[in-house]
This record gives sequence, C-alpha cells and structure tokens, in this order.
Amino acid sequence: MSIESQALSSRRADWHGLPRSRLWLSRNNSRRRRKRAIKNKAINSGQSAIGDVEPTADLNRNGVEEISNDLRRLLADVFALYLKTKNFHWHMSGHHFRDYHLLLDEQAQQIFTMTDDIAERARKIGGNTLHSISEISKHQRLKDDNRESVRPEDMLAGLCTDNRELTRFLRMSHKICEEHNDVASASLIESWIDETERRTWFLSEAVRDH
Repeated sequence: MSIESQALSSRRADWHGLPRSRLWLSRNNSRRRRKRAIKNKAINSGQSAIGDVEPTADLNRNGVEEISNDLRRLLADVFALYLKTKNFHWHMSGHHFRDYHLLLDEQAQQIFTMTDDIAERARKIGGNTLHSISEISKHQRLKDDNRESVRPEDMLAGLCTDNRELTRFLRMSHKICEEHNDVASASLIESWIDETERRTWFLSEAVRDH
C-alpha cells in the first residue's frame, strides 16, 4: 500500500472513530443528567432517593424505597424522643431528682445510640436518610413538649406513653421488613423493641411512686 493510501485509510479510521467517541460521551452524559435529575427531584419532594447505583442489599428497588422511607420516619421519632428525654432530664426537680435525673440520662444515651444504627441501615441497603432538623420535624410522629414547667410525674408518664408508641412504630417497621425479607433490618428492630419495652417498664414503675 502506498503512503498516500495509508494516510487516506488513517484519516477514514479517525473520521469514523470520532463520531462514535462523541456519541458515547453524549449518551453517557445524558444518562448521568437523567439520574441526577431523578435523584434531586426525589430529595426535594421529601421522598427517599435510592441513588445512582443498584441497592447494596439483596432487595428490589421497591423494597429499598419502602424500607428506607419507613426508617426515615422511625429515625425522626427516635430523635424526637431523645430530645424530649434530655429535656426532662435537664428540667427534673423534686424529692427524687437524683434518681430520675440519672434514669433519664441513661435512657437518653440508649435512645441516641439507635439513631446512628437506623441511619446507617438505610444507607447500607441503598437508601437515603434524614438530612436536617427540619426533616426531623417533618417526619416525626411523636409530639414535642415545649411547656416551661412540667411536674416530675407528668414527665415520666409522658415518656412512658411515648416509648409505648415507639414500640408500636417499631413493630410496624418490622412488618415492612418481613414483607421484603430484610432479615438484617428486622433483627435490629427486634433489639430496639426489647430496649424500648425495658425503658417503658422502668418508667411505668417510677410513675407508680406518685
């Protein structure tokens, strides 16, 4: 083959290869933009975005979406209960101050430990979790208590009621996990149910003193 023929063949190869390269880049960028738009839309609408990758757990995408959305509500409730427990720990007074003050501090620490496990479980299965305090307020089902003055017995009774309610939410979450065969999440929830029932037991016994 002559030098001129080789040069022509080279130019043709380059000419044919360039559009394919540009086409591939264009399609790849288009896919990324679509995924980013879907993710941003989901986050802005308050729904759980699964992200740009397939779920990391052995769950389908619908399962990841439903479980992570439920874990988001559960996490918001746990944060709400944590802050209420600390609130009453800080504002406790009366004859049993030391006992109740220490009891609520111990319970608050246990509740706070749950938050990281809940959030990380949502991330492990490929979902997202809470981003801000405003999202906690948006998703929480347990009610805040902003009263300036609360009697010790009312503090204990209120927390007892909230822990019972949290147990109910945990059982609902457990049912959702079972429906999708998410054994790991269900196992964690069973431990949290046991801890929450123990807190309820201690609080109910303390309330009986009044």
